Amino acid sequence: MRVKKIDIHVHTAYERGMERMGGGDYALPCELRNIYDQIGVEKGVILPSIDPEAHHHIVSNEEIFRIVREHPDTFYWFCNLHPTMGGNSPDTDFSRFLNYYKKLGARGVGELCCNYYFDDPMMLNLFKHCEACDMPVTFHIGNKGHDYGVVDEPGMPRLEKVLGMFPRLRFLGHSQKFWAEISGDCTADIRNGYPKGKVVPGGRVVELMRKYPNLNCDLSAGSGFNAISRDPDFGYAFLEEFQDRIFYGTDICDPRNITNPMLKLSAFLDEAVDTGRISEAAYLKISRGNALALLERE
Repeated sequence: MRVKKIDIHVHTAYERGMERMGGGDYALPCELRNIYDQIGVEKGVILPSIDPEAHHHIVSNEEIFRIVREHPDTFYWFCNLHPTMGGNSPDTDFSRFLNYYKKLGARGVGELCCNYYFDDPMMLNLFKHCEACDMPVTFHIGNKGHDYGVVDEPGMPRLEKVLGMFPRLRFLGHSQKFWAEISGDCTADIRNGYPKGKVVPGGRVVELMRKYPNLNCDLSAGSGFNAISRDPDFGYAFLEEFQDRIFYGTDICDPRNITNPMLKLSAFLDEAVDTGRISEAAYLKISRGNALALLERE
């Protein structure tokens, strides 16, 4: 371990809740601290779990604020909003919510898992207020129905639309459907999983990163780690090129994740800099510098 990381994406709850269908539930704050100590993470950003499409265990903004207040040396937090809040209208003034949670220390919004199209009027209204209130947004991409996440088709045309519409809003991309598009051969059949093998030129993630400076990358979960490790030479080049807009993350959702391959990301980054595959500057930014610049901004 070279430096302590800042985790841009993690989930927890104050108490154990209903188990998932396959068993397990969120790691408690003390369990997360134990995992962090094992993998070399200083602090993490908790993302509340409010979307019924995505979560078996609803964890409110207020619950997360309470956790962060009790564990300030371990956690930052984002608030989370659903586009139907405040009146179920595309005219809702979300600044009322955003400014309230900002005063409580929230540094962004997410993880957005609501099953609406990126360019649905309800989503556009939410993005408009997030931009106006300087609240970055972490999103998860999903299919429409029988899934969770903000909806887009292969090629992410709707994401591109909102990137252009809200140039001052920082978007943090996450999920299988986002990261599978790092390769130019991504299809509808493979975008739901963790494609392997060489990355083919022409991937939409690369194209959008080059075209839109407000798009950032959240490396958390198996999807983020898989995207940069499936073809290491490509991964090192990607990290180097976009070093100012990539964030280390874990997406720990269960104490059993301590054995999940996604947690190898920390060691992957350490090895990359130790072997000269990425620069010291890129390593420090991705591991913690970019996160601190986002989270500690005035």
